[in-house]
Amino acid sequence: MSMNEFIENEVKTNNVVLFMKGTPDFPQCGFSGQVTQILNYLGVEFKGINVLSDDDLRQGIKDYTQWPTVPQLYVKGEFVGGCDIIREMFQNGELQTHMTEKGIVQQKTAEA
Repeated sequence: MSMNEFIENEVKTNNVVLFMKGTPDFPQCGFSGQVTQILNYLGVEFKGINVLSDDDLRQGIKDYTQWPTVPQLYVKGEFVGGCDIIREMFQNGELQTHMTEKGIVQQKTAEA
């Protein structure tokens, strides 16, 4: 399986996937930590994939989306964005709406 096929499989077989530096329990960069905190605050179940575990994966995810930075959040197979976009969407309520529209269960409701 090529790296592109691996990434595509993860994105398509998991409802919410975060390609990040570190793990959800131990983020290894502030940006990955912020997105993890937002998803945890919303109570969204997600799969975290550590790009630091494999150099090919770290470059492969950037090539896959043509997006130069990590973290990268995918919801129902769709690239949503990186840290700045996710944080802005969360702050104005768009992320919560997007999750609801995609059928993603949120355990908590966040007030903007």
